[in-house]
Amino acid sequence: IALEEGQVLERLDGLTGTNAEPRPGQRAYAAAAMSAFRPRAHRDQPNMLLAEAGTGIGKTLGYLAPASLWASQAQGTVWVSTYTKALQRQLDRESPRLFPDPATAAKRVVVRKGRENYLCLLNLEDALQGGFSGRAAILAQLVARWAAFTKDGDMIGGDLPGWLPTLFRRNGSTALTDRRGECIYAGCPHYRKCFIERSVKASAEADIVIANHALVMINAARGRETGQQPQRIVFDEGHHLFDAADSTFSVALSGQETIELRRWIMGPESGSRGRRRGLAARLSDLASYDEAGGEAIRMAADAARALPADDWLKRIVAGEPFGPVETLLSAVRGTVYTRAAYAGEADAGYGLETELAEPDGPLVEAAQDATLALDALLRPLTRLAKRLEAVIEDAPDWLDGAARARVEGAIASLGWRCDLVSAWLALLARIGGPADADFVDWLAVDRIEGREFDIGIHRHWLDPTRPLAQTVLKPAQGVVVTSATLKGGGDWDNAERRCGAAHLPRGAERFEASSPFDYAARSEVLIVTDIKRGDIAALSGAYARLIEAAGGGTLGLFTAIRRLRTVHARIADRLARAGLPLYAQHVDPMDTGTLVDIFRDDPRASLLGTDALRDGVDVPGHSLRLVVMEGVPWSKPTVLHAARKLAEGGGAYDDRLIRARLAQAFGRLIRRAGDKGSFVILSAAMPSRLLSAFPPGTPIRRLTLDEAIIAVSANAQYSDGLGEVMTLGDQGIIHDPPAPERE
Repeated sequence: IALEEGQVLERLDGLTGTNAEPRPGQRAYAAAAMSAFRPRAHRDQPNMLLAEAGTGIGKTLGYLAPASLWASQAQGTVWVSTYTKALQRQLDRESPRLFPDPATAAKRVVVRKGRENYLCLLNLEDALQGGFSGRAAILAQLVARWAAFTKDGDMIGGDLPGWLPTLFRRNGSTALTDRRGECIYAGCPHYRKCFIERSVKASAEADIVIANHALVMINAARGRETGQQPQRIVFDEGHHLFDAADSTFSVALSGQETIELRRWIMGPESGSRGRRRGLAARLSDLASYDEAGGEAIRMAADAARALPADDWLKRIVAGEPFGPVETLLSAVRGTVYTRAAYAGEADAGYGLETELAEPDGPLVEAAQDATLALDALLRPLTRLAKRLEAVIEDAPDWLDGAARARVEGAIASLGWRCDLVSAWLALLARIGGPADADFVDWLAVDRIEGREFDIGIHRHWLDPTRPLAQTVLKPAQGVVVTSATLKGGGDWDNAERRCGAAHLPRGAERFEASSPFDYAARSEVLIVTDIKRGDIAALSGAYARLIEAAGGGTLGLFTAIRRLRTVHARIADRLARAGLPLYAQHVDPMDTGTLVDIFRDDPRASLLGTDALRDGVDVPGHSLRLVVMEGVPWSKPTVLHAARKLAEGGGAYDDRLIRARLAQAFGRLIRRAGDKGSFVILSAAMPSRLLSAFPPGTPIRRLTLDEAIIAVSANAQYSDGLGEVMTLGDQGIIHDPPAPERE
């Protein structure tokens, strides 16, 4: 199928509507995006477009026009991938534009998330039959009521009220999802009604599948659902592709990861209730049919006893580790604390880490013992996977459709676990052995406010776009990577490096369109110079006064959760007495999407948050007229960041990252032509070299807090862009004109 530009633009006109204002940038964008839907000329050479389109271009409909046209003509599927759930929800709301009939839209546009997001009906059945007790049993009853009416069974970011699970025991709701890969597929009595299977099957027939970067990469990396491996992909929020790949292709040999593997193999060991079942229970029919397979299951269960068990962390802290892997983690903890004490950081309260370099004798010895234990586990798991494949080939009488699906699911799960254990073994080979220049390895003790919750050895790719290109990009036919800040504070070469295009045989095409908004007239950047770093009282006072000056409508951005909570605790009551509600991530028991919805609906409300609110949040109009950053968003001095900084040019690498973060945060302020507002940075240490992060022509001033208060108050007047000016009174905005179509 070869699309023609005239067809694409006609499709775009149909999506925007006959009364839409002319948008040359959007039309040029749609024509450029069309290139990704051409047939590719050579293997491993996808048609790839990098497209930077400023806010207001309308890139969403710009790429949906060629994507939906190609899908209808080719009878194929286009995967539209996002980084944030907020953009997923926004894209889902655009489906009526593509298919006005609700029934058709439900079939042709499907939202896909990871299995851990959906309610597992078998887990729910178990919970209702006594698997949950006390308050958790009440949660199960409420979820059962919700399950009868939910659109898709999505418990995280779907139509389950975000505040509901927070009222019950920790992890209560996650116990109702399939987090441990225990699904028995067609062997489940609820298989025909399964929310997960519905989503998988629906996506196979859909024109547009809305997913997230992690799901697209994980499916490709694990080789699951190969029949649905995306061939045409649009990565929106493409500036996060590097971060998503960094997380997806990393490895952690930690207490939390290893005990999860033990539970998956062995099932419940301490009289715990629930559906959690080990390999022997899930594959009991195989054990009775195939002697070699049954022996492999028993050997795997025996070998899994070398992995950490319940209360592993208590034993390690007490100096009483049990088994080779707990002994390894104890040695890791000792190394981390010894080096932290030498640096004077052991009592800081936050997580600790150190390079995996020059390991001491106990750590090397523990790694050798753990290697033997993990190798003893890998061998029966590998043998079991081969026996299952043989059973599929032999097709015995008992292997009906349900049993086949269950065995195939077990093969896939075993493959993933074998890959995981193999990666752990490769990581352990690094201890006492040569370093691998492709990877960054370190030891870590994860803590929250001084409380330990995990210990581990970590490995990340120095450049995670290498496996991204090999696993996701090369098998695809066409890929669009798009964002308002795609170049990330750098140039096009930087964009190619950050999204994997630099590792393809054929270079990517490029497209750029500047925002049509008049930032010089509608926005300003105020750098407050008299708030001392570390003065939490002054920081809190500044936030309170700025929010009061704007009459609410403020998005406050923090780089540390602790400071966010402290500032919220200091100013929430003061603002409430002034009739200015204040909400906050990590404080209010609601998911981010619900908090943003509340913030959007109340022009006098304000919202404090961290990185998740820096981009992907769309709050147009008077509800957001002030963005306040607590300071310059410097990168945390981690082992991984230091390695990449060294490899990518030192300070210039840091500057690119910070400019990208500033641009993303500033992008929350002006979402449509009539918006007006101020962007405030509470830091005298804002270097002038970073100011290029803001759109050309944006007024930038350095001033005191008192001067900033006056400027924010004056700028809080709201204009609809048509000459009519409104001010905030006790009842909020008197008049809010209809919003023109935006991306």
